[in-house]
Amino acid sequence: MTGSVEQLLRELAPQVLGFLARRHGQFDLCEDAVQEALLAAATQWPADGVPGNPRGWLITVATRRLTDQFRSESSRRKREDSVAAMAGPDELVAPGADQDQPPDQDDTLTLLFLCCHPAVTPASQVALTLRAVGGLSTAEIARAFMVPEATMAPRISRAKKSIKAAGSRFVLPPEEERADRLRVVLQVLYLIFNEGYTASSGPDLQRVELTAEAIRLTRMLHELLPDEGEVVGLLALMLLTDARRTARTTADGGLVPIDEQDRSLWNRDQIEQGAALILPVLARGEVGPYQLQAAIAAVHAEAPSAEQTDWPQILALYRLLERISPNPMVTLNRAIALAQVEGPQAGLELLATLDDNKYLADNHRLDAVRAHLLERAGDLSAAHEHFLAAARRTTSLPEQRYLTAKAAAISGETVDG
Repeated sequence: MTGSVEQLLRELAPQVLGFLARRHGQFDLCEDAVQEALLAAATQWPADGVPGNPRGWLITVATRRLTDQFRSESSRRKREDSVAAMAGPDELVAPGADQDQPPDQDDTLTLLFLCCHPAVTPASQVALTLRAVGGLSTAEIARAFMVPEATMAPRISRAKKSIKAAGSRFVLPPEEERADRLRVVLQVLYLIFNEGYTASSGPDLQRVELTAEAIRLTRMLHELLPDEGEVVGLLALMLLTDARRTARTTADGGLVPIDEQDRSLWNRDQIEQGAALILPVLARGEVGPYQLQAAIAAVHAEAPSAEQTDWPQILALYRLLERISPNPMVTLNRAIALAQVEGPQAGLELLATLDDNKYLADNHRLDAVRAHLLERAGDLSAAHEHFLAAARRTTSLPEQRYLTAKAAAISGETVDG
């Protein structure tokens, strides 16, 4: 499938699903029908050409698939009557009908809220968002998260069943619930981006298709909610962080830490976009976790070199972030900043407060940060031990190779591969 067709299908996916779900209900059946239509388009359009009315084509095919699904149910007659009542013949969309006009309402926000329903587990929220709003197939999502398609398909199916069992309708949540639900939507997009930026497992450090999709969906959300400060903050954070992507790996896929990166490779256009988004929001005095993380990323982006990084400002921002959104990963990052400002021993003392934290018990990052600080403090034996411990814990091969090489460099060993 060509890139232009793939991009078009991803843009149209939420429009088509929204059209069907608003008119017919049955989100789970509509979503299946849309996926079949997307698959048909991905097969036919590269060979036959994109139809003059691609949205109408997809709605026509998806509606036929949906009608077939209704007919296959045991209560065929009742369901067919229901379909006819909810959508007249002109709404079943023939090619050349009025579907080349813009949709009468944009359902993307409703879809995002529905996919991020609290009845659905976080992992399934991510998968369902990528499928229903992002237009990715089950196979594409499974490849992105490096699990078999046979594992991912039931996860998505369970998510849709959970939404159905919760009695959810295809409408925006009540006003009093929207702020909490929006936080879940942002968290899901953040998780998608993070998995793409530093893959949790496998041979590649980055999954570019996931970071690109997270940025695309967050841009879409920003267009729908331009005045939401945290939406602006998340988009700015993604752009400023992703700007470093090219410099993060060597030619053979090895990890390059930020203080060793060639900053001439950083994407200045993305940095300018991110800064243009976040600076006006910060000037209004709004404070939210994504805005603060974007501000930290902007400080890194502004530094001409690692040595010229404004670490006192970064430390101040992490202290503020920890006050409004405390979690162990923020403390871990604050320890890095603290070590840069006050020395490695101060950072190590802060890290010690995380030793009994259950959320970091199996996470390699605590050992990795401690190893770096121990190396800076001159305790090479302990640094060697913690580099190896971090390498054993990570399931990312590039991170594993980097950490093993650091341990070997300290001990004067050589590393194969």
